[in-house]
Amino acid sequence: MKHLFKNFRGDFFGGITAGIVALPLALAFGVSSGLGPSAGLYGAIFISFFAALFGGTNTQISGPTAPMTAVSMVIIAGILALYDGSVEKALPAILTIFLLAGLMQIALGLMGLGMYIRYIPYPVVSGFMTAIGLIIIITQILPAIGYYPKEDLAFIEKFKPHAEELILENILREEAGEGILVLEDFKETVKRSGEITTTAILREAQTLAASDASGVVGTVKVFPNGLKNINWLELILALSTIIIIYGFKKITTVVPSTLVALILVSGVAYGFGLDYRAIEQIPEGLPLPRLEIFTEFKIGAITPYIFTALTLAILGAIDSLLTSVVADNMTKTKHRPNKELVGQGIGNSIAAIFAGLPGAGATIRTVVNINSGGKTKLSGMIAGILLLFILIALGPVASKIPAAVLAGILITVGVSVMDYKGLRAIPSMPKDIELGRLKISSEVIVMIIVLVLSTFWNLIYAVGIGLVIASLMFMKKMGDLTAERSNVKTLEKEQSWTDEADMPKNLREEVFIKHLKGPLFFGSTSKFQELASQISATASTVIIRMDLMPYMDQSGLYAMEDILIDLIKSKKNVLLVDVQKQPRYMMERVDIIPDLIPEAHIFKNFDDCLVWVKNNVVDEY
Repeated sequence: MKHLFKNFRGDFFGGITAGIVALPLALAFGVSSGLGPSAGLYGAIFISFFAALFGGTNTQISGPTAPMTAVSMVIIAGILALYDGSVEKALPAILTIFLLAGLMQIALGLMGLGMYIRYIPYPVVSGFMTAIGLIIIITQILPAIGYYPKEDLAFIEKFKPHAEELILENILREEAGEGILVLEDFKETVKRSGEITTTAILREAQTLAASDASGVVGTVKVFPNGLKNINWLELILALSTIIIIYGFKKITTVVPSTLVALILVSGVAYGFGLDYRAIEQIPEGLPLPRLEIFTEFKIGAITPYIFTALTLAILGAIDSLLTSVVADNMTKTKHRPNKELVGQGIGNSIAAIFAGLPGAGATIRTVVNINSGGKTKLSGMIAGILLLFILIALGPVASKIPAAVLAGILITVGVSVMDYKGLRAIPSMPKDIELGRLKISSEVIVMIIVLVLSTFWNLIYAVGIGLVIASLMFMKKMGDLTAERSNVKTLEKEQSWTDEADMPKNLREEVFIKHLKGPLFFGSTSKFQELASQISATASTVIIRMDLMPYMDQSGLYAMEDILIDLIKSKKNVLLVDVQKQPRYMMERVDIIPDLIPEAHIFKNFDDCLVWVKNNVVDEY
């Protein structure tokens, strides 16, 4: 504890400054997620405090981030559609998934998988981050111009027939659940159908309209409607926010420009009594645990989202550990990745119980904390306490913030999240794939695929597809490289090694020597299988030198077995030289040694093998 307070002054100012920076972002992320500003604020409070307390990066400031919010939006929109757009009904299922993601992060840390997160290919991360930026920018265009599809009566009108169908389907489903057979009791069905009000139809149509207009594709679809219904006041508030955020940075970076924009634009809008749209009411008092996560838990409600929760957990891990690396570079310290994952998981789990958005280590807030003097875990805990104080003391005031102001803040966040380093590198990346006359870079292909699929289809699937494609391309490259180093090319003569100088010249036609270099794995087996075609008909003995083959996987093992069986069937003697430990172990497991290749045909070095050749190979040609 004494160690924790050794830098109290620096940690205090670091935590206060980071908390101030986090406030507008937390509110904005909460609004954009669909759960309201309080969800963003609760997430920032609990994740910041508990991730700092239990994490493995002393200066890390955690909370809702752009990538985590973007994935959360997908989860929330999907579950809301199942609960007729009712946040209150859908909330237990949503929070259960967030809790599951936090528990998965804890498990990843306890299993020691933190160190493996860095192996995710950069093109996948780059395409994903740029897509996150585009998603945030595009989805905030409608709030920035003051257009809300679920309030556009002309747009809603076309959803009313479908809304009536759904309501009738629900009635039939309820009757089936009550044991009422429609064919035997038409009167009950007619009675219940007659009780359907225009208000109920309108509410269902609004839900359908909001769902249809959600996401990037939905925004693009209804954008023409938005242009016809621009609320100029909302647009001016959003543009003013954006201008102040970028303009104030040129004056000073000591005071966070997002906070300046939030206070100035909100103050003017409220002070002059402008007729603007405010954000949702932030509940007063301390956050309360949502125990319905446990009391109303239904495994069926979250089963389809298990993979989504895992994606959220892994994304949070990547986001946090990348920020940890930045913190290490600035403070000349070394974070503990597995402990950091446990801390993030605890923070996200507790935030979920209190209806908070999931989050991760936030790079900008962490940098602000370090630059303001933060050095220990206390700084992150102070940031969380400050946000809790603001919630209790200024909740009603924060509820007066214009929604357009938060849309403007989010648009600047989207612009900053995009990976410009990766985009600038596109022209200079090596073009290693040929499509006819066109040469393109495999790295760029992966990045663009992830970018396009993430933006216009599905974030989670896009990352999975990107990882698969990147892995396949890596395997292809490694296979080609291994085959090239092994000189496995049809009918190509291999250059002799220095210790082969004593091979009798009269036996050159009878002895074929094959050098294996590098691992024999699934990416290189196709070329290795061409070995048989390289051996001349005059050769009675084949020497396979395995000095430089350190590893063999199952695919390589069976490819080796097939080759050896073919050679032995062809009445050729097969000699193995300097078999490494791992390949030998694999070959012994399937009895290649000693069933196919007896111990008498395995030699520690080429000199011993040469003795056998001189004693057993007959000069026939």
